[in-house]
Amino acid sequence: MHLSRSLCIASALAAVALPAFAVTKAPTYGPELQGFKYPYPVQHFSFQSQGKALQMGYMDVAAKGKPNGRSIVLMHGKNFCGATWEASIKSLSDAGYRVITPDQIGFCTSSKPDHYQYSFQQLAINTHQLLETLGIQKATVLGHSTGGMLATRYALLYPQQTEQLVMVNPIGLEDWKALGVPYRTVDQWYERELKMSAEGARKYQQSTYYGGRWKPEYDRWIDMLVGMNKGPGQKQVAWNSALIYDMIFTQPVYYEFKDLQVPTLLMIGTADTTAIGSDIASPAVKAKVGHYEVLGKQVSRQIPHSTLVEFPGLGHAPQMEEPAQFHKALLQGLSAL
Repeated sequence: MHLSRSLCIASALAAVALPAFAVTKAPTYGPELQGFKYPYPVQHFSFQSQGKALQMGYMDVAAKGKPNGRSIVLMHGKNFCGATWEASIKSLSDAGYRVITPDQIGFCTSSKPDHYQYSFQQLAINTHQLLETLGIQKATVLGHSTGGMLATRYALLYPQQTEQLVMVNPIGLEDWKALGVPYRTVDQWYERELKMSAEGARKYQQSTYYGGRWKPEYDRWIDMLVGMNKGPGQKQVAWNSALIYDMIFTQPVYYEFKDLQVPTLLMIGTADTTAIGSDIASPAVKAKVGHYEVLGKQVSRQIPHSTLVEFPGLGHAPQMEEPAQFHKALLQGLSAL
C-alpha cells in the first residue's frame, strides 16, 4: 500500500514535469534576423544597388588595445553571420585593430531583395562602398568559408585597397562542377532550403564542419540559422539563400588564385570536408572532393605571396572550434605578412 502510493506520487510528478519540457520551442527570428542578439551594436549602411534601396548590417568595433592604425574586415560564410565572428572581433580589437564585420546582402541582418543578381563582384563592390563611407582606404580582408571566395574576389578587384588577404577554410579551393558534382537549379535549392530543420543543420555541420564533434556553444548558431529560416520571412530567406548557393556553385574563384598580388595567409582546418553539392554527387565524385588537408597545400602553391597555416584535426571553423589556438596563429600570421 505504501509502495503503491509512492509510485502514484512519482507518476503524478512526472506527468506534471513532462509538459513543461515538451512545450519548449525553438526560437524564430525575422527576415533580417530581428530578435537575435549580436555581440556588438549593429549599424546599417543604406545604398542603391541594381535599382533597389538596400541596407547592409555591420558592426564597427574600435581598437580596445593600443591602436595599431590598421583596419580588418571580417567576411562571414554561407551558414554563418557577422555575429559568429564574436571571439575574433574581441581578439583583433584587443590587439589594436579596428574591426569591421558586415553581413552581406542576402544574409542575416541585411536586406533580402526579391530579385537580385548575386555575384561575388557585386558583394565585393557593396563592401567597398561601405568601407569608403567609413573612411577606410586600405584594410586587411579576412574571409571564412564562402567569405573566403568573396575576400579573394575583393582582393582581385581592389588590390591597392587590400593590405593583406586572409582565408579561413575557404570553400572554392576546387571547382566542383568541373569535377562532376551535379548542378542544382535555383528552384531545387529553394525547395531544399524550405525544408531546413535544426536536426538536419546540426547533423550536417557536425559531420562536415567539425569531424563528428559537437560543442554546446554551437547550438546558438544553429538557432540563429534555422530560426531565421523558419521565421515570418521564411520564403524570402530561402529564396535569397537559393540564389546565393547558385552564385557559389557557378562562380569559382579557383582559376584566379594565381592572379592574387597581395600577401595572403591561408588558414586550414585539415579535417574539413565541405564541398557544395556533394550530397547529390555519385560515390566516385563525392570521394574526390572536399579534402582540405590536400586542397590547402595545393592552393597555397598557386598563390604567389602565400603563407599556409594548418590546424591538424580541426574542421571548417577553427576560429570557433579552438579560438585561443586559432587567434594566436592569426595574430602571428598578420604580423608576419
